[in-house]
Amino acid sequence: MKRRAFIAGLGSMGATWPMAVSAQQESKPVIGSLFSGSPEAFSILADGFYKGLKEGGYTDGQNVMIEYRWGYGRYDDLPNLAAQLVERRVNVIVATGGEPSAAAAKAATSTIPIVFGIGGDPVKAGLVTDLNRPGGNATGISLLTPGLERKRVELLHEVVPGATVIAALVNPTNPLLQMQIAEVEEAARIIGTSALIVRTSDEAGLGAAFAIIHQRQCQALVVTVDPFFLEIRKQIAALAARMELPTIYGYREFALAGGLMSYGSSPTDATRTIGRYTARILGGAKPAEVPVWQAVKIDLVLNFKTAKSLGITFPLSLLGRADEVIE
Repeated sequence: MKRRAFIAGLGSMGATWPMAVSAQQESKPVIGSLFSGSPEAFSILADGFYKGLKEGGYTDGQNVMIEYRWGYGRYDDLPNLAAQLVERRVNVIVATGGEPSAAAAKAATSTIPIVFGIGGDPVKAGLVTDLNRPGGNATGISLLTPGLERKRVELLHEVVPGATVIAALVNPTNPLLQMQIAEVEEAARIIGTSALIVRTSDEAGLGAAFAIIHQRQCQALVVTVDPFFLEIRKQIAALAARMELPTIYGYREFALAGGLMSYGSSPTDATRTIGRYTARILGGAKPAEVPVWQAVKIDLVLNFKTAKSLGITFPLSLLGRADEVIE
């Protein structure tokens, strides 16, 4: 199936489901998918999720149905979307795209099982009482993003050791915003550089954000982890290339889109695990007894083609640690 048709299909599912359900479909279990971003952003993660479901014995449209709700980056809409899925009486809610989706689902129901995907600590977020025995109606995965923004600044410094001002692109609506800013500023202070925090929460403001980076003569950029940034990764990578700005990202997908380098957990692997967890819940497992899965594999991806265009040579110490090199 072509990408455009796939995305269009996802969008139409969420809009027409309540009127289109047949008696045969109603006999199948229903997964309610609550995603903070758009169908376009979800399409990056969809294959992993469907593979995980299939490994657990479920195939969308055959023995399970999926109803989608999209936040489009408007986190304030998520509680209402979660309430719609509760009213729909889905069998399980899959809340992905960060803490806002998971929190909205958790606030909407204490009985419907929830499988979440977040970047922080689910105990601190109030989603579970314990990682090994969650104890409520929710379980899921954590991508261990705390601390990684600091590490990204350090890795970028190895590539551009002479940079005196490093910019950080952040989404001001991200619940992890203050943590991300603190990590970037701390890392910049330790390596003896200045950090410029630049904010944007929509595509219209992206050009203005890069204009600020240019005006302040930043020599490098860290793009913090956010579902919205993942969605517009091609635009971000293109702007960074146009400004000849060495940039590090949190997801491999950015490096594949032309970004210089990325460091972080694989969102595709994560959604595959979410798919497996969802299948387990549909099969009768109780969220309270399913341990939260914590990502432990962090990948460093280097794009040689982009480095050459920027006139950058990756240090041997960094090459030796790379998990993947894009030629």
